[in-house]
Amino acid sequence: MDLHHITSQRSPLSPDEVQAWEPGFAWLAGGTWLFSEPQPGLNTLLDMGKFNWSALQADEGTGLEIAATCTIAQLHEFGGSASLPESWRATPLIQTCCEALQSSFKIWNEATVGGNLCLGLPAGGLISLAAALEGICIVWRRSGAPQSILASEFVTGIQQTTLGPGDLLRSIHLPHWALKKQPAWRRFSQTQEGRSTALLIGTRCPETGEVLLTITAATVRPIQLRFPSLPTVSELSNRLQESVKSSDYFNDPHGTADHRRHLVHYFAPQIIEELA
Repeated sequence: MDLHHITSQRSPLSPDEVQAWEPGFAWLAGGTWLFSEPQPGLNTLLDMGKFNWSALQADEGTGLEIAATCTIAQLHEFGGSASLPESWRATPLIQTCCEALQSSFKIWNEATVGGNLCLGLPAGGLISLAAALEGICIVWRRSGAPQSILASEFVTGIQQTTLGPGDLLRSIHLPHWALKKQPAWRRFSQTQEGRSTALLIGTRCPETGEVLLTITAATVRPIQLRFPSLPTVSELSNRLQESVKSSDYFNDPHGTADHRRHLVHYFAPQIIEELA
């Protein structure tokens, strides 16, 4: 879509070149959402293409660092690499969450991981990945020191995040101990490659037996339930009732709130059983 209100596009070599943030400014990464609908409030795009951040940095001892400018295609290819550490049992989630997105290969080669998180849509597959693997978002603030924010807390509502005007998501760090966990997941969409109505991911620590259940797509923000060990069916049901409020589910063309609630209560026991 042509953005008729844009009067200027700049390509800084680093974020430091943008010394003053003004109303109408917007960071431009892949731009797949930015150019998908009118943006009457914007007049200047700040292209991040020349930042030259390394897309992916993997270290078996520390984990995986994903630059905000890493494309979905790059991350998906990495998730299928034969050179991944054998101890990283949760890496199948990488391709699973990339493929949960409603997008074509053309989008994959332009859209970025950071853009998916910053957009804050409930069905953002990379939000699901980052939250489930207990990722840390590194945020560069316009004022003050960089901040580390749990990915599960980075998105606060539908298209709402902790970012302020001009703030920049630098990277997402997936810790090595989370990548070593045993994964299980369930997803529902109305069509085979459609937007997710519900995406639930469970992980189990091989050392302590701790279980983490992450609920996304069905709720306005990621919701996590942590158990010291495998919960019983009744324990799981009670926690779901207590932790996920009716207002956390929502209605849209891809599903009603009641349907989403049903899916969460239907899939959660299956995930726990698989982790057992």
